Formats: sequence, C-alpha cells, structure tokens
Amino acid sequence: MIETPFTLDLVRGGAEIVPTDRGVRLHRLPLPYREREADAQFAMVERQPSGIHLRFRTAATTVALRLHATRVSYRGLDRPRGQVDVRVDDVLVQQCPLEAGDALELDLATGGAAPRPGEDDVVTVAALRPAEKTVEIWLPHNEQVDLVSLHSDAPVTAISDPRPVWVHHGSSISHGSNAAAPTEIWPVVAAHAAGVQLHNLGFGGSALVDPFVARVIRDRDADAISVKLGINVVNADLMRARAFVSAVHGFLDTIREGHPDTPLLVVSPIFSGIHEKTPGPGAFDPEALRTGDVRFVATGSPADVARGALTLEVVRDLLAEVVAARSGDPALHYLDGLQLYGVDDAASHPLPDGLHPDTATHRLIGERFAAAAFGPRGALRV
Repeated sequence: MIETPFTLDLVRGGAEIVPTDRGVRLHRLPLPYREREADAQFAMVERQPSGIHLRFRTAATTVALRLHATRVSYRGLDRPRGQVDVRVDDVLVQQCPLEAGDALELDLATGGAAPRPGEDDVVTVAALRPAEKTVEIWLPHNEQVDLVSLHSDAPVTAISDPRPVWVHHGSSISHGSNAAAPTEIWPVVAAHAAGVQLHNLGFGGSALVDPFVARVIRDRDADAISVKLGINVVNADLMRARAFVSAVHGFLDTIREGHPDTPLLVVSPIFSGIHEKTPGPGAFDPEALRTGDVRFVATGSPADVARGALTLEVVRDLLAEVVAARSGDPALHYLDGLQLYGVDDAASHPLPDGLHPDTATHRLIGERFAAAAFGPRGALRV
C-alpha cells in the first residue's frame, strides 16, 4: 500500500492543517484569529471540519483513511455520531458512521466535563473500479478530526478544482447541526446543486458579526460570498438594534475591502417559532432535558423589543434596510430566510429541537438556496 501525505491541495475547504502527535489537525480559521479572537465555543467549532474533504484522482481499487475524532457529548442525551461520506465521480458510494475516537462528556446540570479517550477509526473504500476516477472523502461536520494516514493500492494525486469558489458564513444551521452526514448539510447540498466549490464558514453558536470573521472572508479567494446573520445574535442576546445595524455595515465594509465587486448575498434567518417575536437569551428547555430530549426555548421578554431587543422578525427588517441603504453597491443583494424555510414549512418539516433543521429539511433549504442564489436570476450566479 502507498501512503500519501496530507497537504492543503489534497484537503479541500479548510484554512490550515497543523501537525500533531497523531498526524495533522484541520482548521477552518487561520492563525492568528483562532487563538487570539475565538472564544472557547468558537475554537471548538472551527476545528470541526464542516465542508472539508479530501479530493484526488486515482486508479486505486482500495483506499483507507485512518483518522482520530474528538466529539462533545452530553450526559444523559443521545447524540448521533459524525460520519464520513465518500463520493466517486460525483456519486455518493459509501457512508461510514464513526465508532471510536475521544469524547468530552459535559454535564449540563453541574457544568462538569469528563474526558473519555478512544481509538482511531479506519474508513476503507474497497472494490473501486481499477481506472482513473475522482474520489472525494467528506469528513464529519460535527466532530473534530485529526487525519492520521491515507493508504491506497495505487498512487493518489491531488487535483485542482476548476469550479467557482463560494464562501459562506453562518450559524450552527450552516455548520450542519441535526443533519446526519457531511454531504447532507444544506450548504453542501446547495454547492453540489449549483456546481460550485464550498468554503464553509458556518460556525455553531458563533455567527456573531465578529469583525475578525469579516477579515477572514476579505482575505479569502472567492467568486461568490454569502453571509447568513441573525439567529446567534438573537439567541445570545448579544446586541440591541442600534449596535446590530452598525456592526453589519462594518462587517460588509470589511468584506468589500478585499472583494469590491464580488457578488455578495446577505441572508436573514429561517423561521424559528421560539424567537420570531421573543428575544433571547435562548436556553435548553429543562423539561425536555429531564426526558432525555433536546429542545430550545427563548427566555427574553417581547416587551423589550420596544427598547431595541432583537427578535428574528426585527432582524429580517433590519438586514433588509441595511442592504437597501447600500444601494450604490450593485453586487450586494438580500435574501429573506423565510424563502428558504418559512412558517408554512414548520408544519410539514418541524424543527426537531425548535431551532435546527433535520436532514430532510437541510436538503430542502439547500435546494431552495441553490435555486434562489445560483439559479438563472440568482445574485450569486457566476
């Protein structure tokens, strides 16, 4: 078997790969931002390789990827494991749930954390046809992964991707929360449908209009950019309306420093009944936790909206106003998140935890985004 080293031309969709005692660790944020400005939550989710995949040409009949995953679990709650998806010549041929790896078990009642060490996982793709083909190995969107080794029975060659680059920033929904597999999160569904290559800057709990994220986008190569803002600002109860509007303008100004003419789409939140009229903070529903389920609730007061507190309804209006105020930028556009998932969809595709879509709904959102953003009249059509 031939061993192939991991390089950034082989590992697509990330910012950096850093050597570790095991192999290499994947990062979606470059230095210095992930160490200087990302808090503990942000640091955790940026190491989860949502959108990152290996892409190469080979005539191999067998390919084996050894990796070591680290997951966060919650005591008393059953959470699905991450999964590796394999595509050959753009066709999904294998899905491999992880079984090993380390776990950090959190106790929501006490705030304690207990580490549980584990072994490596090995994903083996066998019985491939003995001819040149393009293989993509999509890594789990919801667990940290260290790549240990890649072996094959024929040489593996990293290949360039000629498709346009779409850079997307968003919250846990863009990160892929509640989707079962890395190719089933809505940004990957949309990228596949639109024929673009995705660089996913969806970070669970961390789409907070941070200036450093705007600088990361500014400095990335991109043919199309979208930013989906609002839900984390609401459920963190982070800002009032005045601060939010100014922050979004500054965020867009920074992106435009590096991409003055690149198609740029501002996307508002999808429907979530708990926060439509009620501000944050958001919280776990204690009644659901007692039964082993996860649901979220809004704990703010609707009366505070008059004093500038943010709800999803308010955020959508403010984002539309920000884009309208920048009418001198012909490449800047607005997409109402209710076009991706609205109140009528909540009846047929309810959000399992009140906040995040399930796999089927991720697919629905991804297909709708591809049509709206990359379709014949789409703002991101490139």
